[in-house]
Amino acid sequence: MSKSISQTPDNPCIRHCCLDERNVCVGCYRTLAEILNWHESNPEQKQAILERCEHRRLKRFDRMSS
Repeated sequence: MSKSISQTPDNPCIRHCCLDERNVCVGCYRTLAEILNWHESNPEQKQAILERCEHRRLKRFDRMSS
């Protein structure tokens, strides 16, 4: 079952916190600003953050395999 946008997405933190040279966490792929603002973000904003995180994750794996 998928979550509706009205439900608050879970925090993506996996406790592997370390920022890369772009200030993106290598554990959850959020930027420092996204991490700091997570609790103030509404469900739609959180969903958008998660979508950007997935994009960053895929981009990182793509660079690693090149």
